[in-house]
This record gives sequence, structure tokens and C-alpha cells, in this order.
Amino acid sequence: MFSKKFQRKYALTDQGIRNTKKGAFWTVIVNLVVMGGVSILYLMMSGFMGTLTEEGPLPSVALAVGLVLLFVVLSLVTHLQQYKATYGLVYNEVKTTRLSLAERLRKLPLGYFGKRDLADLTETLMGDVNRMEHVWSHVLGYLYGSYISTALIAVCLLVYDWRLALACLWGVPVAFGLLFGSRKMTSRNAERTKKAAVVVSDGIQEALENVREIRATNQEERYLEGLNRKIDEHERIMIRGELGTGLFVNAASVIMRLGVATTILVGANLILSGNIDFMLLFLFLLVITRVYAPFDQSLALIAEMFVSQVSADRMMEIYDTPTAEGAETFNPKGHDIVFEHVSFAYDKKEVLRDVNFTAKEGEITALVGPSGSGKSTCARLAARLWDVTEGAVKVGGVDISTVDPEVLLKDYSMVFQDVVLFDDTVMENIRLGKHGATNEEVLAAAKAANCDEFVRKLPKGYDTPIGENGAKLSGGERQRISIARALLKDAPIVLLDEATASLDVENETKVQGALSRLLAGKTVLVIAHRMRTVEAADKIVVLADGRVAEEGSPAELMAKGGLYRRMVELQQQSAQWSLE
Repeated sequence: MFSKKFQRKYALTDQGIRNTKKGAFWTVIVNLVVMGGVSILYLMMSGFMGTLTEEGPLPSVALAVGLVLLFVVLSLVTHLQQYKATYGLVYNEVKTTRLSLAERLRKLPLGYFGKRDLADLTETLMGDVNRMEHVWSHVLGYLYGSYISTALIAVCLLVYDWRLALACLWGVPVAFGLLFGSRKMTSRNAERTKKAAVVVSDGIQEALENVREIRATNQEERYLEGLNRKIDEHERIMIRGELGTGLFVNAASVIMRLGVATTILVGANLILSGNIDFMLLFLFLLVITRVYAPFDQSLALIAEMFVSQVSADRMMEIYDTPTAEGAETFNPKGHDIVFEHVSFAYDKKEVLRDVNFTAKEGEITALVGPSGSGKSTCARLAARLWDVTEGAVKVGGVDISTVDPEVLLKDYSMVFQDVVLFDDTVMENIRLGKHGATNEEVLAAAKAANCDEFVRKLPKGYDTPIGENGAKLSGGERQRISIARALLKDAPIVLLDEATASLDVENETKVQGALSRLLAGKTVLVIAHRMRTVEAADKIVVLADGRVAEEGSPAELMAKGGLYRRMVELQQQSAQWSLE
């Protein structure tokens, strides 16, 4: 039970908890070996003092050299093992943790990402894991090993002389008590510092993503002033937090060091009273030099542990978020998409209410309606990118909430207005549609999507890198690559989100031709904003205020004279508008 709580508290993997135990074990051994060196020095000094007072022989040179060599060998071996058990093992733990977090994020529902912006998640994966890496490698094994070894040494000192032992060690619990008393304040400062760091990361990312808009509106100076204020605020909060922590750490160190003075005072008094001899006091003074050494660093390490708790909590928040899971098999009877009394709320705001409609296999079903009516939400629910709040979405009679999203999405192709491409070649960007696709399959899909004509003009053809998010391509070219991916995947269900809305007439014609080849015989769900793009749809579902306002063929809805007809007429009127 304790092990699980400890593991969760410091966001450790199962291997990480084993690594920490190894690190603590070897730290104990190192500290005890160091004390062995102190014992060797004490024995040699005892023999020397005994010779001077004619109370005992001086140890032989051979024995002294042998003991020193033994100490050196043991010290080297144990320090090497300690290094391997802390730093060496932990670096692999960092890799495992980042992969584990990435894997967890991959399985989370899309709604989670709406609550956490990209800068925040990046700070968790990079900044928080970096902070915890230092705790795992420099703090946990070293600190808990120091606790155990000091407890063992304290018992030995009490056996020698309890009075000197108390005089030597009283400052340790007082110093640690002072630090633990400051824990809440340190944690609050860490939370404020982390929030300020996320604000700065968010501001920098925003500036990089919107540099074109900032320059186009002549807002560079104003924006940079705001960004500089965020950076200054982060620096101010960080300095204040470090100052508060530093005061407590240094105060605790001073208190602990007072043990040297009390040991000398108590020892001198005991020598004058004849209760002990000088060599016993000398032993305790030697021990003090080594007992305090681990705790000098431990005081700072404890403060870092308090600060790291914020990072650990942020990492565990990702692990604690429920993933979208389900059956590893998906065997629908056909690919009709059925919405049955579907309701959906996002952050307690109701988006859809009791939505019912069917998108039949082999037909094009269009979702239209005013902005904010729930069109995109329906598309995302249809692919289980989000889960419904009430009701069910079924494909071929199977409730998709019971199917693992990765298994389910093998039957889906998606083409959205906002295309996402990777900083790779044209060939590899298209190949994303089907893992392991041959070059011939990729080329066939590219030709069907009308990509071949522009790709041939690129410097290296299909092996040309296209830049971050396809920066070296036009909007129409990027869109056709997206359609080529969908053609390569050849899934039975196709989701379209106004794939031609931002294209010029020539590119729109080419993309429409590619889409006609993609949609043949599929279950097609189209999100439409321009009414002319859905004139050929088999069925139109009109959404308004999160409900189905009307549905039917384009001709039926025009004859009905409802919301659909009003939207068509308004767009026809706007098309006739011109500057005079």
C-alpha cells in the first residue's frame, strides 16, 4: 500500500519504483562505507595516541595501508553502483514516462484536448517530466538512503554514548521539521510559478502561430510588450518562490550545524568531569563531518520534492483521465450511421438535444444549419472522437461507444477543411492513409486525387519535403493530398467538413472531381456551410439550436419552405452582392 502511494506521489512507473529502491539501497551502502573510512582513521589515531601514552602499540604500516586500500576499492565500487542505480537507470525512466504519457494522450477522448491547450500539455511532457527526472535521479534514492543510513549510524552513536549522540544529532529533526513546516508555502509558490510558466509558453506559441496576423495589423510592439510583461511576471514569481525556499533551507542548515558546537561543549564538559576520554570526542567529531554531509544536500532535496509535487500532480492528472476504450473487434452489418436520441454537453453546456437521423450506406447525407447548431459535433460523435452524453450512435447496428476508437476508425476516412500535413515528403504524407502501403498504391491514390500534376513540378517530385504543415504548398494542393490519403485508405465511411470551402474555382473543380471518386458507394456524412455544395446530396439534415429542425431531400426541403429554403435564398442573395 505504501509503495503504491509513494509511486503515485512521485509519478513513477513500476520500473521507476524498483529503481528508487535500488538507488536507496546503494546510497545506504555508500554512506556506511564512508563511515568505515572514518572508523579506520579513528583506529589509527587511537593506536597512535596509545603509543604516545604507552597504552598500546602503533598499528603496523602494512595494516594501515591495507585498510586504506580496502576503503578506496570499496568506495569506488559502491559509488559506481550508486551512480548506475540512480542516474543510469533513471534516464531510461524519463524515456519510458514520456512514451507512457504520449500513449495515454493518444487514447484520451478529443474532449480532453479542448480543456487543455497545447502549451499546457507541452509544459507537462517537457517541463514537468524534466523536473521529475531530477527528483528521480538526484533526490529520491539519495534522500531515503540517507534517512536509513543515518538512522543506523545514530543507533551506533547512542550505543557509544547517548549524551554525545543527542548533542550531535538534535539539530537534524529540528531542521527537517522546519522544512516540513514550510511545505504548504513552498507548494503554493510552485503552483504559481508553474501557472506563470504556462502563460509564458502559451504567449510564445501564440506569437509563433500568429506572426503573420501580428505583422499584418502592425501589432508587433503591443504584442511584444504584453509578452514581456508575462515573462517579467514569471521571473518575479520564480525569484520570490526561490527566495522563500532558500531562506528555509539555509535556516535549517544553520540549525543542523549547531550540532557541532553542542557536541564540542558537551564533550568538553564530559572530559573535564572524567566521564569520557578525548578519543571518544574525537570519534564523534569525525562522525559529524560525515553525518551532516548527506543532509546538507538532503535539505535542498526535500525542498525540491515539495516543488516537484505540482509537476507530479499534473502528470498524474493525465493518467487519471478515463480513456476511450471498447471491444477490439468491429463487425457491423453494413455501415448505416444511426443517431438515436443523442444528446451531448461540453463543459456542462448542452450542444445537442435528442438528435435522431440516419445516414444510409451508399448515400450522401449532408448536415447543414447556422453556426453553432451542432454540425461538427455530430461528425465527431459519428467517429467517436467524442462520446455522447445520452442516447447512442450506431454503425451497422453496433453501438460505437462499445468499440475501441482505433479499431472503429479503421472504417472511417476524414477530409476536413483544415488539412494537417507533416514536415515530410509528399509520398510519406499520403502514405499516412494506409500503414505499409506500397509506392505503387500511393501513386495510384495521388493520381486519383489529381495530385500528380502539381507533384511532378516539385524539385524532387514525390520525394520533395513540403515543410511544416505543408507550408510549401497551396491550399488546393494541400487539400488534394488530404483526399489522396482518404482514397488510399478506402474506408467504407467518409466524413467531409466543407473540404472545398476555401478553394478557388479551378481548384474546387479539381477537388470535387477527386471527391467524386472517393465517395462512390460509401456512407458519406458531409458538413456543409455553402448550400450549393449539397444540391446533389441524397438527404439533408438541418440542425438548429442542437436539434434536428427538418430532414429530407433537397427538393423536399425547398418545397417545404422551412429553414433550409431560407438559408438557400439568403446565400443566393449574398452571391449577388457587389461593390458599387
